[in-house]
Amino acid sequence: MIYSVMRKIMSVFLVLAAATIILAANAAAMNGCDSNCISCHKLDKHEAAEIIRELNPGLTVESVQISPSRGLWEIAVKSKAEPKGEKAIWYLDFSKGNIIIGKLIGLKTKENLTEKRNIELNKVDYSSIPIKDALLLGEKSAKHKVIIFTDPDCPYCKRLHDELKKIVAKRTDTAFYILLYPITKLHPEALKKSKSVMCAKSLQLLDDAFDKKPLPEPTCNAKSVDDNIKIAEGLGLSGTPALVFPDGVLIRGAMPAEEILRLLDK
Repeated sequence: MIYSVMRKIMSVFLVLAAATIILAANAAAMNGCDSNCISCHKLDKHEAAEIIRELNPGLTVESVQISPSRGLWEIAVKSKAEPKGEKAIWYLDFSKGNIIIGKLIGLKTKENLTEKRNIELNKVDYSSIPIKDALLLGEKSAKHKVIIFTDPDCPYCKRLHDELKKIVAKRTDTAFYILLYPITKLHPEALKKSKSVMCAKSLQLLDDAFDKKPLPEPTCNAKSVDDNIKIAEGLGLSGTPALVFPDGVLIRGAMPAEEILRLLDK
């Protein structure tokens, strides 16, 4: 009788022990995957490119990594037509069945994590851009020096230029080095206007150009404008305006003064 009871107790103990081992193993597997997702999930650039191609064959995959949100891959894509152009972030879930194109917002910080990664991916070498022949808007001794690529016939460039004036009017610590980059495919007269401005080294002439006033004929070759075109194209810029911040952050398009100052102060 005692032996039978002991055998039943031992059987129950063994079952419980086995269940504990199984649960522990499952927990370890879950914890391992939760703390290091790539131990359970794999995605390389080649496979990501195959997936992306189904949606847009005109894109290449630049990089793949785990996104800030667990369960998603972060894929940096770029246009094949502009190999030096802007990179963008797409997301792919771990099932590899769904693509997400949009913003990833951190709930605690309210930060746009997608924008932050886009900015990091598209940084350039600020020091490689020569500014000795640039037009200077602001004080030469300013702490913050932002490089601007602009086109005298571009309406968005005029909009940005007006915002830059607001900044230098109230912030002596910020200056803008303006490089004339005429987009001749869109603005056939922009090259001649850019050279007129640069021959005179005149911010007033640039203002006149933005205001659609007639400019004098160029009085020199203004080779710096030709150099600016090569530099801008080397950076992957196919349009204007563009801003290059001292830390290499490259922003395409016009921005309000408040946003420019936010990025500088950040």
